[in-house]
Amino acid sequence: MALDAQFSTLGAIERVTRRELILDRLREAVTTGELPQGTHLAETELSASLGVSRGTLREALRHLEEEGLLSKDSRGRLSVRVVTPAEVRDIFEVRFALESLAAEAVCVRDDLDVIVGELRVALDRLAKSEEGPIADQVAADLAFHEQICIASGNQTLVESWRRVSGLARAVITAAGRDTAIANMAARRHEPIVDAISSGDAGAVREVLREHNDSARETIMARLDAAA
Repeated sequence: MALDAQFSTLGAIERVTRRELILDRLREAVTTGELPQGTHLAETELSASLGVSRGTLREALRHLEEEGLLSKDSRGRLSVRVVTPAEVRDIFEVRFALESLAAEAVCVRDDLDVIVGELRVALDRLAKSEEGPIADQVAADLAFHEQICIASGNQTLVESWRRVSGLARAVITAAGRDTAIANMAARRHEPIVDAISSGDAGAVREVLREHNDSARETIMARLDAAA
């Protein structure tokens, strides 16, 4: 086999890595508000700023659009998504439905103690993330909720949750940094783990409902005040 054929995949690996780095950088910029809601993303200026080709940038932007962090207007121009109150309501209802279903499945598992231990590890990571950048806290918050879904053993449920996680990320930060940090606090998530550890599916559902409703109402109140 010729050497150029043998090592032909190495360039592809490098391109994928570069694309992922750009994707992570843009996702962080949107999450932290460095790129505020409504910011128009001009490919020419953005690719020059990031030092990447427009093709690589376009792939990353397309991915963020699929995640729900970006939106396209009637002229095809991409901007950072402006989250509406209706979207806030919708995403929290979907998250509650998925996570409560997952938690009910977890409560009847024989290895509940093991799962609770894993959730407490995720909770500790969330607590530690409070000392770092808000992007890390958002990632830890989403990872905690995703862990509940993964523990259900229902792959379709997990995939459904992941499909809405991008919009969930946008919603979390929609009302500003302070509101996001308060909603993501580890102390707000500890009752969820405690309820799951009890094995009482009804109690878990109540805790998740309060958790979702309080976060949703806080965000919507901030959005209304800013309108």
